[in-house]
Amino acid sequence: MSFKNTLVVLLFAVFVVPASQSQERLSLEKTISIAQHNDLWLINSLYQQEATESLSVAAGQLPDPKVSLAFLNFPTDTFNFGQEPMTQFKVGVSQMFPRGSTLSLKREQLELKSDIFPFQRLNRSEKVKVITSQLWLDAYKAQESIALIEKNRGLFEQLSEVAESSYSSAIGRTSQQDIVRAQLELTRLDDRLTMLNQKFDKSIQNLSGWLNDYYLQDYQNFNVVEGINQSTEILLDSTLPNLIIDNRNYFSIDNDNEILSLIKNHPSIVALQQKRIVSEKNIDLAKQQYKPGWGVNASYGYRGESPSGINRADFLTLGVTFDVPLFTKNRQDKKLQAAVAQTGAVETEEYLMLRQMLASFKASLTQLNRLNERQKLYNDILLPQMNEQAEASLSAYTNDTGDFAEVVRSRIAELNAQIDALTIDVDRQKIIASLNYFFKQV
Repeated sequence: MSFKNTLVVLLFAVFVVPASQSQERLSLEKTISIAQHNDLWLINSLYQQEATESLSVAAGQLPDPKVSLAFLNFPTDTFNFGQEPMTQFKVGVSQMFPRGSTLSLKREQLELKSDIFPFQRLNRSEKVKVITSQLWLDAYKAQESIALIEKNRGLFEQLSEVAESSYSSAIGRTSQQDIVRAQLELTRLDDRLTMLNQKFDKSIQNLSGWLNDYYLQDYQNFNVVEGINQSTEILLDSTLPNLIIDNRNYFSIDNDNEILSLIKNHPSIVALQQKRIVSEKNIDLAKQQYKPGWGVNASYGYRGESPSGINRADFLTLGVTFDVPLFTKNRQDKKLQAAVAQTGAVETEEYLMLRQMLASFKASLTQLNRLNERQKLYNDILLPQMNEQAEASLSAYTNDTGDFAEVVRSRIAELNAQIDALTIDVDRQKIIASLNYFFKQV
């Protein structure tokens, strides 16, 4: 068989040999499920909500009454309880009542605060979905790029071997430069494999931080699932998932105000709205400081008999205490101003979040549209053209109208185009995962 015919057979063999069956691997769906179920942040949030709900009950209760015991006017010369008429044993009790509706407002405020946590957990769960999706897709891109290069590396190894054989036999038109070029491309492929393996390892290590099952045995009551041990090798599914847009209604809206009205139902925004309501309660609490605080007290004084045996009347004391908020300029007024300013700050935080989400949504949507255009260009035109160019260069070489270097260049160009197409496909899925975060409604 001639050198050129051998080359054609090798090229055909490399590109049509079916891939071997791969073992079961970690899918994107399973990755997201494990990460969401085993997120300790969510467990922390449940604990905080439970603590806040308990505090709301405690905040609505009156302060404990105070009891006092005392010996009054006790004679120090004889220490005789019945010697002096004013000597008595006194038992007193007092109860304070906070200003106005302070207790009920504090209870309501903490109840409202506890309502924030479910929205925060929902938002966190969606963020975990985006983060783990991005990490999984980054690792997938590196993994499949490695597979593409390794698939083509065999071709270049055989090209190098055939070129050396042709050069040594002096039958073909292969030159020493062709041999060097083939070896150089092999070296460059090895370097690309090293870099891609580095990216893959980094992405896998970042992903494993969301999948491991450290300490989860302590939280079996929180619906956790079996994770992946750090020492376990993580293998990804070899099929790119086809994520879809959750709500396509956003694409038909051109008005920013309409988009904002939809984004306002996002859990992160609803959590800030709830936070603003909690802050408004501080204004009501500050207004209560202009009202007096009340207290009642009662005491009973027991007196012993006189030295002559005469019974003495015991004493009963009843009283009311209250404070008078007369000087309010530097205390109550300032507290009210601070509460109003704090509420304004929370409201501004909500507006800032809305602006950021709107900008991020529109930027992601623009990126998706451009990636769709590039994907169509690659699939419909560029990839077929690159394949035609590779086939044409091979045909030209076999007909003595082309050279070996052009065969190598065309195959390298086709490999690069395949990796670029893979990158576009993966980037589309990453953008869709990000867009779906904005579509989440409470």
